Amino acid sequence: MICQFILALAILVTLHELGHYTAARIFGIKVEKFYLFFDAWGFKLFKFKKGDTEYGIGWLPLGGYVKIAGMIDESMDAEQMKKPAEPWEFRSKPAWQRLIVMLGGIIVNVILGLVIYIGSMWYWGETKLPVDKLTYGIYAENGAKGIGLQSGDKITGINGKDIQYFEDTRNMSVFLKDNNYYNVDRNGEKLNVPLPKDIINRLSNKKMGFFDEAMVSIVDTLLPNSIALKGGLKLGDQIIALNDTPVLYHQDFTKRAVNYANKKVNIKVLRNQNDTQLLSFTLDKEAKFGFGARDIYENDRVHLTYGLGESVSLGTYKSVEAIKNNYYSIKGLVSGKIKATNMSGTLRIATFYGGEWNWRRFWMLTGILSLGLAFMNLLPIPALDGGHVLFLLVEMVIRRPLSDKFMQAMQVVGFVIVLSLILFTFGNDIYNLFIKK
Repeated sequence: MICQFILALAILVTLHELGHYTAARIFGIKVEKFYLFFDAWGFKLFKFKKGDTEYGIGWLPLGGYVKIAGMIDESMDAEQMKKPAEPWEFRSKPAWQRLIVMLGGIIVNVILGLVIYIGSMWYWGETKLPVDKLTYGIYAENGAKGIGLQSGDKITGINGKDIQYFEDTRNMSVFLKDNNYYNVDRNGEKLNVPLPKDIINRLSNKKMGFFDEAMVSIVDTLLPNSIALKGGLKLGDQIIALNDTPVLYHQDFTKRAVNYANKKVNIKVLRNQNDTQLLSFTLDKEAKFGFGARDIYENDRVHLTYGLGESVSLGTYKSVEAIKNNYYSIKGLVSGKIKATNMSGTLRIATFYGGEWNWRRFWMLTGILSLGLAFMNLLPIPALDGGHVLFLLVEMVIRRPLSDKFMQAMQVVGFVIVLSLILFTFGNDIYNLFIKK
């Protein structure tokens, strides 16, 4: 997990800074430093100098930077700014060139995200479950029940538009936009179930859960020397009752079984589709039977492959949707619709990569992060690229540069804002991952 996250961060940061670096070089601007990760307090893991530029790797993996000569940035090199401007400095160039330099990193991140999405669609395609194959509908956790859904419901559409695949029901854009609702088939009755405005806050509560594919409990694997094997369970058995309580869904069975640690339980199973048998087990302290349930939809899932043209179209669409989701997320935070405690930092983002190396998941997450990095950097916060872009646009309108004193003050303000956000999200991660139960 750590290796995947650091690799992703290294790719994103290096290419982002390369965007600034390349644009600066094109316009003849001197770049004094190019660093992956921050060399805070002057400590560096590695460095070398080629031409006018020092290249290196810092020890603090929170980003990276290029130090562009004649530019007020996080280095706060006030002494350089007191000297007469040199023709190879950032401040000597026309505003439109400086604007392109500041947008260089954002542009590269957008292109990278787009290329990753297109490449993933073309190389791996997608595996999805058609909604009309979802025989038992959804299994509703408390979060889903809280908005009016029930286990067994079949979600057929969103906002009156039919959906084709189950995966579409949990697309992030469904939760971020206002006034969305599910079209539901409940035992033949057509219903509309609205999504509340605080749906994101509800989903963040892991105890509540939301919904998943409803599965019946059919034994697919038996572990050697397991309680299930010793007690007489056989492959293909369908569990229909636990201690005389009917069990329709495998999710219900697993939830109830944990209540019988170190106790004797009776299980009623349907064997060979018509033979009902009652089996007895004595569970251990972990209340684990030692069997795996069958994925009853395994043969119903479809693998979608796309040609290059289709991949370009679909990848572009997904990239635009990812950027929109970033916009709606920021809008929700500003409006109070989404609680600030739901903001994630580097620790939680790292967990998304998981403990196993999966290249498809790696590249898809890296693509999402690349587009997210582009969007966040475009925000008009001093010290971010978007802050520099804002001040350059103001300069172009008023036809004169803003004072160095003002720019230095804004850089300090921006640094405080960014550092505060980093510390806040880091605290959120610590609480959500290690403290919150």
